[in-house]
Amino acid sequence: MTDQHDSDRVPMLGQVGGEIMVYEPMTVTNLSVTGVAVETRYPLHLDSLHDMRLTLGNLPVVVKARVVHSHISDIDPDLVTYHSGMQFVELPDHVRTAIRQFLDAVKAHRAGV
Repeated sequence: MTDQHDSDRVPMLGQVGGEIMVYEPMTVTNLSVTGVAVETRYPLHLDSLHDMRLTLGNLPVVVKARVVHSHISDIDPDLVTYHSGMQFVELPDHVRTAIRQFLDAVKAHRAGV
């Protein structure tokens, strides 16, 4: 039995570039309905777009965000930490509402309500 992919694949010899999206852990340091600040173990390039998975309480959402600033925030002998500010792009209304409701719940909880 032959592999069907052998007949379909053509070697590109470096003629086609690409990128791969890999979900990596990050720490959210602050959040608003317009954007998010995060700390990561890897640098994020200015103006690059990223799909981010956020867990708002029990509700997971995926948002697209553009990097508006990024810098090294801590250097440890074994780890470099980067702090990046990101602006949400094309945020659907239902996700904006979910973020707003989550932020309201966090504020109410902190106020002891």
